[in-house]
Amino acid sequence: MILPIPRWTDAVVAVPAPGAGAGNWVGAPSVVLTDDGEYLAAYRLRAPLGLGRGLATVLARSTDGVAFTEVARVTKDRFGAESLERPALVRTAEGRLRLYVSCATPGTKHWWVDALEADTLEELPTAPVVTVLPGDERHAVKDPVIVRDGAVWHLWASVHPLDVPDHEDRMTTEHYTSPDGLTWRHAGTALRGRTGSWDARGVRISAVFPVEGRWAATYDGRATAEENWEERTGLAYADDDGVFHAEGAAPVAESPHAGRGLRYLSVVALPAGGYRLYYEGTRADGAHELRTELLRPSVPAVPAS
Repeated sequence: MILPIPRWTDAVVAVPAPGAGAGNWVGAPSVVLTDDGEYLAAYRLRAPLGLGRGLATVLARSTDGVAFTEVARVTKDRFGAESLERPALVRTAEGRLRLYVSCATPGTKHWWVDALEADTLEELPTAPVVTVLPGDERHAVKDPVIVRDGAVWHLWASVHPLDVPDHEDRMTTEHYTSPDGLTWRHAGTALRGRTGSWDARGVRISAVFPVEGRWAATYDGRATAEENWEERTGLAYADDDGVFHAEGAAPVAESPHAGRGLRYLSVVALPAGGYRLYYEGTRADGAHELRTELLRPSVPAVPAS
């Protein structure tokens, strides 16, 4: 069995950071593989605080999963948002593309999620906007991860309590279900941080995938508010009630550079087995780049005749 866990040393840069230094980030990817083998990606482009924050969701395609060509952008002005965070790109049962966008309410710590739907990537920026997770005065909702399981849509979102000023970085992952991917019902808390652990301050599920008949997830975690934006990746497994439980006492993946950020993993299962992974990683200068790596299933050795 091979788990979709990043190794960093085997990765290449799919999209370079937009500039040098902390706050210049590209990442928070969501990638899908079409039936004809084309990779379609949505990822966030961000500038430092005071210079625009999350500027746009970039839409791009690739034939090899490594070299992407940008085809369109959805800017924060499209939603009247102060900043954009992680998108989710999915294909509907009808073969259309649906883009979920995390939007920041100007002048507040509140977030909500909108959706756009179109036949092609190029048409998404001008598609009608539908609010699917509004949040409320007590909760910010963002960073959706979506899986269709038969007729049921599942969504895991990071939810930030807004009850204590200057502590809005705290987060849990909440689970939602839907018959159509537009009208969602809260199904409970999927993952919480662990007191005294490296993930105590907050946890954000980044990818969900089947492993030996049950759901597994990677998640972004941090111990303190100071580690905001430099989360590292952990592994969790779900019980029969859909509640995930973290594995181990340490992250399973992190950057080798200062800050150690390795977050927002997107897992693409390959038809022939194995995975292609995408994630946002911290460079030596503090900028974040979009990296990808290929994990192939091990091939048993052929005994000598």
